[in-house]
Amino acid sequence: MRIAVNTRLLLKGRLDGIGWFTFETLRRIVVAHPEHEFIFLFDRKPAEEFVFADNVRPVVLMPPTRHPILWYLFFEFSVPRAIRKYKADVLLSPDGWIPLKCKVPTLNVIHDLNFEHCPDFLSRSHQRYFKRFFPKYARNATRLATVSEFSKNDISDTYGVPLDKIDVVYNGAHSHYHPYPDNEKSAIREQYTQGCPYFIFVGTILKRKNLDTLLKAFDKFKETDTTGTKLLVVGSRKWWKGDIENAYLAMCHKDDVVFVGRVDADVLGKMMSAATALTYVSYFEGFGIPIVEAFCAETPVITANVTSMPEVAGDAALLVNPHSADDIAEALHKISTDSDLRNSLVEKGRLQRSKFSWNKTAELLWDSLTKIMVKK
Repeated sequence: MRIAVNTRLLLKGRLDGIGWFTFETLRRIVVAHPEHEFIFLFDRKPAEEFVFADNVRPVVLMPPTRHPILWYLFFEFSVPRAIRKYKADVLLSPDGWIPLKCKVPTLNVIHDLNFEHCPDFLSRSHQRYFKRFFPKYARNATRLATVSEFSKNDISDTYGVPLDKIDVVYNGAHSHYHPYPDNEKSAIREQYTQGCPYFIFVGTILKRKNLDTLLKAFDKFKETDTTGTKLLVVGSRKWWKGDIENAYLAMCHKDDVVFVGRVDADVLGKMMSAATALTYVSYFEGFGIPIVEAFCAETPVITANVTSMPEVAGDAALLVNPHSADDIAEALHKISTDSDLRNSLVEKGRLQRSKFSWNKTAELLWDSLTKIMVKK
């Protein structure tokens, strides 16, 4: 069979959560299934590292998908033409977008519906696009996959998609996330926080990620902190103006916040391992990959008690109200002062992480795809 795949988010040095999902699943699937040809549909010239095997044919389509109008042109015109030209039998889309007039069966992976529940966190043009097209993308797909039971139920409830049309394929964690030796952790702390302990925030800086409330909570924590702990913020500033910037400027302890931008996965693995705890208190997540990454790095986790995060964290994290700076500050204090609590969370994290791996994700995604392949 010829399997067309939307690979527009395979961007060298710029993989985000969905990009990593695309990368980790596809590189396993194409190697495991050499009997099939995979047509990878890029929107710009791909890096060679994304052509995972000899059975992958990279195809560059226009236009680059940088704006809602360009998204529409890419998926409604370029992708259908490529499917016809290369005689693809099915289409796999790992990021939620599909052509609405696709002539072949489609497996569409919709990771979450954050734009339905947190629309104010997006630009107006993005809001309009998502609200108009994603219900159609969900209903028009032959089959859907998503990354948590929470998202499965949310998609079904919000768009009226039958539950038996949706498969759950949990995310995994990169191999760079594991415990590092003490000397490497010390070197990371020396490099980024002058040797001080730190909490770590990981993710693109968006309003949905709730960095502003975390900054307020960290400022409260610092009022009584005697450990010299800092907050390390890892991620690009996609959204900074407004609440996030204002919260930062209002801090009394802003000098203890360290912004490092985007870093390579191997460095981030060391940063995670050296942290006192991961602080992941988003308002909305379809999964929350950094939670599992922290479990693999054997780092305690503080996360939000909403959406998918309790499902992913199980009993291996401190759950907090993401709207309450006081609640988050209390969790920061507990983690920083109670070594028994930290050790208990790490031990529970070792058990919880066994539920998630990219090998399992790839196998489940392939199983979902075969459900529409055999029906062709």
